[in-house]
Amino acid sequence: MCLSSPAGAARPSGPAGATALPPVSPVPQSIGRSGADATVTGRVLVVADDATDSAALDRLVAELKAHGAHRVDIVTPRQVPAAAAGLLTVRLGPATRPDIRRALGTADAPDHAEGYALRVSAHRPGSGVALGGTDAAGQFYAVQTLRQLFTRSGDGWKVAGAQAADFPSMPLRGTIEGFYGQPWTHAERLDQMDFYGDVKANTYIYAPKDDPFHRSKWREPYPADKLTELGELVQRATANHVRFTFAVSPGESICYSDAAHRKDLDAKLQAMYDLGTRAFSIPLDDISYTRWNCEGDRAKFGAPGREAAAKAQVDLLNGVQHDFIATHPGAQPLQMVPTEYGDLTDTAYKKTLRATLDPAIEVMWTGTDVVPPSITNQQAEGAAALFGRKVFVWDNYPVNDYGNTSGRLLLAPYDKREAGLSAHLSGIVANPMNQPYASKVAVFGAAGFAWNDTAYDARSEWRRAMSYLAGGDREATEALLVLGDLEHMAPTFGATPWQPQAPELSRRTAEFWTAWDAGDHAGAVAALRPYAKAIRNAPEVIRGGAVQPGFVTDSAPWLDATALWGDAAVTMLDALDARDSGDKDTAAQLLASSKGLQDRARAVRTDPPRNTWGSVRPKVGDGVLDTFLTQAALRMQ
Repeated sequence: MCLSSPAGAARPSGPAGATALPPVSPVPQSIGRSGADATVTGRVLVVADDATDSAALDRLVAELKAHGAHRVDIVTPRQVPAAAAGLLTVRLGPATRPDIRRALGTADAPDHAEGYALRVSAHRPGSGVALGGTDAAGQFYAVQTLRQLFTRSGDGWKVAGAQAADFPSMPLRGTIEGFYGQPWTHAERLDQMDFYGDVKANTYIYAPKDDPFHRSKWREPYPADKLTELGELVQRATANHVRFTFAVSPGESICYSDAAHRKDLDAKLQAMYDLGTRAFSIPLDDISYTRWNCEGDRAKFGAPGREAAAKAQVDLLNGVQHDFIATHPGAQPLQMVPTEYGDLTDTAYKKTLRATLDPAIEVMWTGTDVVPPSITNQQAEGAAALFGRKVFVWDNYPVNDYGNTSGRLLLAPYDKREAGLSAHLSGIVANPMNQPYASKVAVFGAAGFAWNDTAYDARSEWRRAMSYLAGGDREATEALLVLGDLEHMAPTFGATPWQPQAPELSRRTAEFWTAWDAGDHAGAVAALRPYAKAIRNAPEVIRGGAVQPGFVTDSAPWLDATALWGDAAVTMLDALDARDSGDKDTAAQLLASSKGLQDRARAVRTDPPRNTWGSVRPKVGDGVLDTFLTQAALRMQ
């Protein structure tokens, strides 16, 4: 067996001349060539039994039919017909099942939760695929890897001859819908569950700040129609091996010492447990601990303050862990968000949590700030020391509900998180934008990092995320990358962003001015014009049908503005060209046209708005594209 190292992309191995494997995301812990590619036959046999995960089986059949199989027959290991010799045979189930274990050969399934092994064999007269999971989730993830190994072969399909052994580096991976502003719709959430399955994310925390029954009306039961929706969401999450985590945030009004409040909280959790939820969170963020909500808390916990707030919170949280979680079969350890969630300063609050909070409870932490510019291993170790356990990172990227994100889609890659964090964290969940489909760019990367942080490469996973949104269409992928560069700014709460705006356009405009100032005006214009046209044309390509419709809807105002800004850039280059050739009248007309296009771009608004910042101008390459146009206009004088 020859497998690639975890730190890089798969390398060709096996038969001489074998091509490189298709890229797989998240990057497996180990993957390499097992031999030649296997042909997808018109009829395919799938060998499964009672221990085969139903969700994995359903997805496997769907993928086979989408890649050339006109008929898929499902049989048990004892029912494999003699006529199967000429057919592609796919074996799916536990890695310990005898026929799968034999077919895997030297590809041993890791002894790790959610792990799997995969092997594709192209022996004659038939070909085989073995997909063995350590558990049900592992089976499902084996299918998700197989999904990415189908390749075109003439008019048909093949499965790349691959062998993999894989498992996640972090136990918890996914998102927390924890933003302010318009929550996602039911349909958008259902789509997200399918997306998380595709990227091997296993956690979704339901915590939208503007759901009143999550926060301000936490004591009230959900209306019947909303409860029905939540039940459907739990089912869709389960079908994708996503842990639906219900969060209820009582901190604004709870009386910690009031038995009636405790009873209402238990009732809220019980209603979700009855729907199939087995994971729960109690966020206590964005609340005051300088006042109590009732005099009973003052009598029980003392004057309000950091230590007293921590005592009250621990009393509540330990009670839920002991009296609810521990008494409900299948319930996962309770999660919580501390009021002090974003720094590395030790305080009376943290000391109390560290000393008295049940060790089983997961503590969430946002990094060294609400929006951290980076997260390092040293910082994660420090957080673990402060809270007395590995922390669970609530990563506030790509969330865009705060002032410095006004007018922005955040489409930069998931970045600046240090390799090796899997040794110090229990997991990472990204807090996405109000725009769910646009959020997939960053969440794709966050899921990949949490799966295999030591092999994660932000730039390559960024391209794969765009390809995923584009359904693999190359032209649409390139257009999305152009848009992503224009929406690359990643702000913090301060004045300094943690990712820059439009790095590719910045590089190209810098080269333009270097050539221009050296006297090569024609060369400067000729070099930049194709990229300016790519900016102008990107919205039309993105709207051309290959890109997920939800992304087109999310980004519509930005697409409108980008088309105008791109047209303004192309027109400005034409004006510079005309000026350089001595045609002053045409140059003046083109300059005026470019300025008119810029004015129209600035008039575009995000309407109707989804964000707390309301109807505003969508920002497109600001500080780079507009600056270039201003500088170019000055050169026209």
